[in-house]
Amino acid sequence: MTFALERARPVLIADYCKGCGRCIDACAHHCILPGTAVNPTTGLIPVRFDLEHCTSCGLCFEACPEPYGLRPFVAGEPPPPDPGMAPPVAPAVAAVPDVSRPLPRSEPLVIKGMYASAIGALLAGCRHFYGYPITPSTEGAELMGKLLPPLDGVFLQAVSEVAAINMLYGAGAAGVPATTFTSSPGFSLMLEGLSYMIGAKVPGVVVNVMRGGPGLGNIAPEQADIKLACRGLGHGHTHAIVLAPATPQEMLDLTREAFALSFRYRNPVIVLADGYLAQMTGKVVLPDTIVQPGVPGWAVTGDAAHRANLICSIFLSEKELEEENRRLLAKYEAIGAAESRADLFRCDDADVLVVACNTPARTAKGAVQTLRARGIRAGLFRPITLWPFPIAQLAAPLGAARQLVIVEASPGQLEDELRLAASHAGLRLPPVSRVNRLGGVLPSHDEVVEHVRSLDAVSRGAVP
Repeated sequence: MTFALERARPVLIADYCKGCGRCIDACAHHCILPGTAVNPTTGLIPVRFDLEHCTSCGLCFEACPEPYGLRPFVAGEPPPPDPGMAPPVAPAVAAVPDVSRPLPRSEPLVIKGMYASAIGALLAGCRHFYGYPITPSTEGAELMGKLLPPLDGVFLQAVSEVAAINMLYGAGAAGVPATTFTSSPGFSLMLEGLSYMIGAKVPGVVVNVMRGGPGLGNIAPEQADIKLACRGLGHGHTHAIVLAPATPQEMLDLTREAFALSFRYRNPVIVLADGYLAQMTGKVVLPDTIVQPGVPGWAVTGDAAHRANLICSIFLSEKELEEENRRLLAKYEAIGAAESRADLFRCDDADVLVVACNTPARTAKGAVQTLRARGIRAGLFRPITLWPFPIAQLAAPLGAARQLVIVEASPGQLEDELRLAASHAGLRLPPVSRVNRLGGVLPSHDEVVEHVRSLDAVSRGAVP
């Protein structure tokens, strides 16, 4: 039987032929020629045959990278598989799980936010970094460039952010934890690649340090990328968990957690910081463990065991693409139910509920403490996940609040997320007012205090 297969002439299954030309190079008698017609099913151009001089040497079978592209024809044997049928599904490969290793105790570090984020990535088992320098995130990349080579890791400065996100796609498809650091203009360039990663179910962590815009803007802090991170991750029905740290400690902790979430859901995760948070110095305590990454069963690692795995986002059949999008939407729903997070400060009896995230949340927390000292029952609701927005955690304090004050360094992008989430949840909002600054200026402690005091004075019928 083996001899008969080796001496069989080839039969082409056009739907599985990519037109790569390897069989053309392998044929010494020029029996296989470049194609001239597009296959309407695949959009590719399969090769064509002229078998008059074929000696049935079998070299074309060896050259073909597709197991169903070229089939041997042997009289009396079953015909090749129907091109309209999908190839048999290979048995699933068992995953090698991550291992948590103890980390020696150390004294707290006093470091800036970007360094904390880089250390968080390393503690999550990340040994692959691809990025392009852009202020105010560059210090994180510089630290990764120093630490990764001694750890047998990979640090590669890409030629652009477009290249960096596609390198992240490749590393994630291979099943290895990888990250990139960028800032607002660079994040814009990564959106197409993020859409491809989401469509192909590829994990990866993007740390985006928001700065003033639009265009080049400046390098001061702003929060104007919330709409991109929560609603604009490229084309299609794309979402990713968006984590909003507020301290250098959270820069480490949430970056580390982002990797676990990314592999749990096979989806990119965005860590959304701001320019002050990336550059400010703070006390950071290291965790007790470090992650030794495993190997996911779905990964395309290049070895024989994972040979049948495929990472892609193309579904030429409208019905198949609709079904795939429904699977994506079901995953988003599961993420929303399990992963929404918030931090509540003095919200139990709050008449005035202040909502803020990132560095403005620290200012707002100080303002709430000042207002409490002056007899005004204020509380701070800080969303840690901006998508999914933690509307379930907001419901209870929202029901008791007379006023809702949203503090942000944007014209209302955080407010839009809150309003949309409340609308979907069927929640009624109390009167909403806002303290907004733009262009790299952050709301100040005094601005928040005076704004809330004016609302309180109006509600009591007094002159502000």
